[in-house]
Amino acid sequence: MSLLFGPYPAQPNAAPCALPLIGVAVPAGFPSPAADWVEDRVDLNRRFITHPEATFYFTVAGDSMVSAHAERSIPDGALLIVDRALAAQHNDVVVAVLDGDFTVKRLYRRGAKLALLAENPAYTPIVLGDEQELAIWGVVRAWVVESR
Repeated sequence: MSLLFGPYPAQPNAAPCALPLIGVAVPAGFPSPAADWVEDRVDLNRRFITHPEATFYFTVAGDSMVSAHAERSIPDGALLIVDRALAAQHNDVVVAVLDGDFTVKRLYRRGAKLALLAENPAYTPIVLGDEQELAIWGVVRAWVVESR
């Protein structure tokens, strides 16, 4: 089961903080010689926060979103960047409020069928019953995992 801590509002008037973007992909296999490859500058706030007044952070607790597919895996302790201004679509990772509790899951929406899916196969899909209340709180734009 995954729990969420938050929401913590993003700083809507954060000072720009553009950091150098190196213009080459870092090989995960054999090293490549380094050079002066600074290509641009990137401000992570501008890249991931398009609606500052509607953007919040959450911290994930639990392993229900851990996947064997690295690009889909959201580990325990990850920081979620959640945008409430985006309309949730099928297959989006969302922060939902299910019966009054926050959870992060992948949204399954096909026709009248609505479910919340974990990435971890140990967790069964949450298919909503008639007596349950669900609100999609926001759409996860990105997640950050600290390496140390």
